[in-house]
Amino acid sequence: MSDNNIPDSGHKDGERDAPNPELAEIAELSKKGYQYLKENRIEEAEECFARILERDRENNYALVGLGDAARKRGAFREAVDHYKKCLVYHPGNNYALFGLADCYKALNQYQKAIEIWEQYLLHDNKNITVLTRVADAYRKVRDFRKSKAIYLRVLEMETDNPYALIGLGHLHYDFKEYKDALGYWQRMVELQSDDVDIRVLTSIGNCYRKLKQFELGVPYFEKALGKEPDNFYALFGLADCYRGTGTPEGSLDFWNRILAKDPKNKVILTRAGDAYRSMGEYDKAGEYYEKALNIEFDVYAVLGLAVIARMQGKIQDAIVSLRKLIQNDPKNYRLYLELSQCYQATGDRQKALEALSDFQRMGIRNIYIQDAAAKLQRS
Repeated sequence: MSDNNIPDSGHKDGERDAPNPELAEIAELSKKGYQYLKENRIEEAEECFARILERDRENNYALVGLGDAARKRGAFREAVDHYKKCLVYHPGNNYALFGLADCYKALNQYQKAIEIWEQYLLHDNKNITVLTRVADAYRKVRDFRKSKAIYLRVLEMETDNPYALIGLGHLHYDFKEYKDALGYWQRMVELQSDDVDIRVLTSIGNCYRKLKQFELGVPYFEKALGKEPDNFYALFGLADCYRGTGTPEGSLDFWNRILAKDPKNKVILTRAGDAYRSMGEYDKAGEYYEKALNIEFDVYAVLGLAVIARMQGKIQDAIVSLRKLIQNDPKNYRLYLELSQCYQATGDRQKALEALSDFQRMGIRNIYIQDAAAKLQRS
């Protein structure tokens, strides 16, 4: 076909490729808005996206941008509205789906997050970031089988993916499979050595605590403390390990280090009181228990005071205190054990057995109660 037969386009010379100024302005605003987001200049980003919507109310970049900005501010419900609006105009928009699912996760609405991520995976079923998020969400709703299957799928796609290894560790830990959890977390230590995340170290330490292998947990908590000297979980873990190995003076150092930063932590005050009690420093122990009770009622602080009363020969005071505690916390086996010991201290073997039988009548199986009853029956 000759040039003479090409129909006139209606453009004058030089106009054929002229850009649309409004589209160019929208593109520039969008670019600026996302740059502001990267720099955490949230208000300026939102202004850019709002100006785009004045010109084009269905603009997907602006709607997702406003969602991302709201998410950065922690306004997750507001972000949900923006992402949903984008999906009305642009169904299947990956960025809106991703943001919406993350918002539901932040709002602890894990089932909704799973539904959205699975919708995302219809478009991109090899996205490792999304797959690990789905596995995390299934873990949160305690679906062990689905969670594990997806984590393992990620590891097939990318050997030693850290998110999958860490996730599998948490999954097995949540289901009390501590030895399996250890395997995944220790693999992270092998891969990252000194650069491993402090949370992996404290998680390994916690596995050993749960397995009652306290001496094996100590090095991991110490390594964590070397990275972050005031880390609560490392301090707590070390204190509890020393408590588990029957070294109260060792645990006391770490309880007191926590209390130096958080003097009104009643749980730690009670644990410190227990350590002083184990060392025979009853006045000091009582002081810590009273500090805990001045903050808020704590059954273990009152129990600690009852134990001290028994050790000091004030048996009836201890019995009265324990009877009151049992009324408020009838399923706490430790109270019955201590009450039984009080009656043994008075030489009343029958009442000591009755205290243990009271607990057993509730139909709760407890090895400590069973052992104590068996020992008494043999004596």
